[in-house]
Amino acid sequence: MTIPVLIAGGGPVGLTASLLLSRLGIRSLLVERHPGTAIHPKARGINARTMEIFRQQGVEADIRNAGLPPTRTGLIVWARTLAGEEIERRVPGSGSARLAELTPVRACLCAQDYLEPVLRRSAEQQPLAELRFGTELTCFAQDERGIVATLADSVTGKTEQVEARYMIAADGAQSGVRKALGIGMQGEKDVYDSVNVLLEADLSPWTKDRPAALYFIENDELRGTFLTINAHDRWGFLVNSLRSQGFAAEDFTPERSAELIRKAAGVPDLPVKVLGVAPWVASAHVAERYRDGSVFLAGDAAHEMPPTGGFGMNTGVQDVHNLCWKLAAVVQGTAAPALLDTYHDERQPLGRTITEQSLINAISMGRLQKARQTASARPEYLNEQGMIFGAIYRSAAVLPDGSQPPVIANPVTDYTPFGRPGGRAPHVWVKTVDVARTSSIDLVGNRFVLMTGKGGAAWIDAARSLDVRAIEVGAGAYATADTGWHETYGIEESGAVLVRPDGYVGWRSAAMAGDPARALSGALSAIHGRI
Repeated sequence: MTIPVLIAGGGPVGLTASLLLSRLGIRSLLVERHPGTAIHPKARGINARTMEIFRQQGVEADIRNAGLPPTRTGLIVWARTLAGEEIERRVPGSGSARLAELTPVRACLCAQDYLEPVLRRSAEQQPLAELRFGTELTCFAQDERGIVATLADSVTGKTEQVEARYMIAADGAQSGVRKALGIGMQGEKDVYDSVNVLLEADLSPWTKDRPAALYFIENDELRGTFLTINAHDRWGFLVNSLRSQGFAAEDFTPERSAELIRKAAGVPDLPVKVLGVAPWVASAHVAERYRDGSVFLAGDAAHEMPPTGGFGMNTGVQDVHNLCWKLAAVVQGTAAPALLDTYHDERQPLGRTITEQSLINAISMGRLQKARQTASARPEYLNEQGMIFGAIYRSAAVLPDGSQPPVIANPVTDYTPFGRPGGRAPHVWVKTVDVARTSSIDLVGNRFVLMTGKGGAAWIDAARSLDVRAIEVGAGAYATADTGWHETYGIEESGAVLVRPDGYVGWRSAAMAGDPARALSGALSAIHGRI
């Protein structure tokens, strides 16, 4: 069997990669050693930028239906016990009025065991995708032509060899692919130990009037967190920094776990059914390189970070969103293979930054033993719009225009929309002929899009000749826009912005060029690595 792309790993990152490649016109084979999708909640929070991606791929509504509406998860609560004294409550940045100005898409709480079936169904509906669960990648070799991989049926042991031009390794934090390639990790390993308990208990009497995504429990005996899953009788309970609290992982038998949950709830006779106990150790490190020949690391295989801030799965989904259009362009012959080097150049520095911030978040919450005295610290990550939207790529697939990025006081919490090359194409409302208004977020994705003003007719002609989608804001079908559209994107009415398939600005011309066809053609060639 010969395929363009082999995907190792069937979690959210691998499944998203399969869906993206299909939408881009590329065949792929996904293999996952487990027989089905996740059976534990694991990751739960999908931030607004990731939901923008899912929206562009047509799965936003299904994910929201599988998860919980914002009205049932809108707070973060601190309390002595769930039934006892409340210390504080907050509305996180994902529910703020400011966020509504930055994106038409809200974050979503959807536990991983609810999310993965949605992504799997959508991927399996694509004619170019093949998914094989219960199939393990046992070994592989690569040469200048690509990958030769051996796959084994997890039940029968029967093996098969497949050839692929490229491989995406989305096989988790213990990535066998990464280890086989000898790629080292940079950062801190094993920074704190934790236990997740999955449970059934009716906690609604103490939560329904203050619906929250997280209930932090802080008292003299115990520090733990109730994690909302279905907001009724299915919850997670998380205990961090076990050693600093006098625990060991082996202490968490089902009986002992139920006892601790009753203490944290403050309800001694609470009926609790423990469904599973999962010890784990948080690390904060990033692969020293995201590419090795024809192999690309993504998700936890590329970066393992503390969950404080909820960036792990989100960063992984955004990894493959960056990678898949580049793979498609190379496979289809549109781009030179050099374009693929920009995946590491753009995502690895960002992976380091996000991982470092997640560790800072963990320290601020007292999750490391050395920070035990900060038990009552309130984390900054509740408002990290800068981390969610403010990534700035620097690579050969971004063409600088000589402008300077906006001055931002706190790049973690603050985000200023801008159309400068390297940044996410910002959200603006555009009024159309047949629809009251639509977001610019819905006008981009999966292909190059040129956006220009009502003085940019020559850009429109140039884009059409190059098979680039062209949008003339302020004329034609897109009659009007927010009054700040030109200011946000940093162009005159005759200027143009070229948005890449991943929604990031690749090139910008503040005004009309002398030869717009030549300017646009040159920009596309440069981004594709052909200059």
